[in-house]
Amino acid sequence: MLKRARLIADLQFGRGAGEALFPDDATFGLSSTGRLRYLYAGKERLATVRAGDGMLTLSMLGAERLHSALPAPRLRVVVSDEAAPFIARGGNVFARHVVAVDPEVRAGEELLVVDGQDRLLATGRAALSPEEMLQIRRGAAVQTRKAAED
Repeated sequence: MLKRARLIADLQFGRGAGEALFPDDATFGLSSTGRLRYLYAGKERLATVRAGDGMLTLSMLGAERLHSALPAPRLRVVVSDEAAPFIARGGNVFARHVVAVDPEVRAGEELLVVDGQDRLLATGRAALSPEEMLQIRRGAAVQTRKAAED
């Protein structure tokens, strides 16, 4: 199961992400149908496998591991300093607050939200493409899933 989780992470986040995200002693929980569902480091959840598409959603611990393993700007959305405290408390990222974004990110993809100093604020799902995040001035760009101060 650990090998499967690492393969999913490598596919979703890039080569090497599985090793960084899931240590050798990672444990897992299964769904009622026997499929891989939850991944843990000790008692803390790292990620959950979405039932609909088999991709991963990250906890803050998982996001921290990925953040330290991937060089900037990979999988990152950089927000303005004025919006950072709001987002760190769980607020969504609005397009007008996006300063920079990894051009490889696609709408619907899991990503990391950081401030100008690359401090991790939250993890969430991209609601817009990178071009839209930088050009549109209204609406949500990232739907925040977990936040640093949550």
